[in-house]
Amino acid sequence: MKNSQATLKSYVIGFISSVVLTMTAYILMEVHVNSVHETFSHPFLIFAILTLAIIQLVIQLMFFLHLGNETGPRWNLVVLLSTVGIVLLLVVGSIWIMNHLNYNMMASPDQMNAYIQSQDGL
Repeated sequence: MKNSQATLKSYVIGFISSVVLTMTAYILMEVHVNSVHETFSHPFLIFAILTLAIIQLVIQLMFFLHLGNETGPRWNLVVLLSTVGIVLLLVVGSIWIMNHLNYNMMASPDQMNAYIQSQDGL
């Protein structure tokens, strides 16, 4: 029974913390938008929201997935780190490919017209 109460307490603390962090990010954005983008600078707002997101990620990993409470081998942590690595590889690879394609496909209208004319033999 004690373990069940500890788990319920963990879930309640995690839920309340997550709601507070989410509402904090929402309030920051709401104040920023309602002040016609003059209350906070954009770099500060980006930094604040990313910081709140990372804190919320850590809280959810601790309170909902119980990553810090295991006594045996840390297989959950290994699986989590592998998943994060795969996601980072996909995201960074996709951004790199899109940036590379954008760089190679950017041509001025004069260059495009010259290329089209050279291909058509005009």
